[in-house]
Amino acid sequence: MLIVAVSLVVLFIVGCKVLMTQTKKHSLEQTEVFKNNDLEITVKYSQPSKKEREIFGGLVPYGEVWRTGANEPTTFSTNKALRIEGQDLPEGTYSLWTIPERESWTVIFSSGQYDWGVSWGNKASRLPEDDVLNVLVPSQNTTEEVEKFTIDFANDPNRMQLKWDQTLVEISFEAMP
Repeated sequence: MLIVAVSLVVLFIVGCKVLMTQTKKHSLEQTEVFKNNDLEITVKYSQPSKKEREIFGGLVPYGEVWRTGANEPTTFSTNKALRIEGQDLPEGTYSLWTIPERESWTVIFSSGQYDWGVSWGNKASRLPEDDVLNVLVPSQNTTEEVEKFTIDFANDPNRMQLKWDQTLVEISFEAMP
């Protein structure tokens, strides 16, 4: 009986790892780096595709926490303390989560580092008690349709952009002195 139980546990663990590996083939890992003087921000995320699906309000429900990408949660690392949308974020590495709404998004920087972005019930695995900073930013509808979820940076003013489908969200930041 013990051999059967151990075999099932091993099979389950191996199966989960194989499933994660197969899933990652469809949502490739990306790294985006922002450098300005001595400030460096690195964002690592996985890039899901639209594939003719309804994204916001469909695949990604409004009003619910989203891991902001696919696979593992997106990580946001900064070597300097930042002021993000007027609020302070200490230097460090954070998992990045969002709560999309039709006209605005809550962007969440969490100290929690999680193995996978969702639980078995397909709910975000983020724990609210790990939140370091939450900011509310407007979302914009665009005429351009973005097939793959993309995070990038723009200068003047410094801002991080989240783009997918016909939605654009910009988060402004500056290095703190």
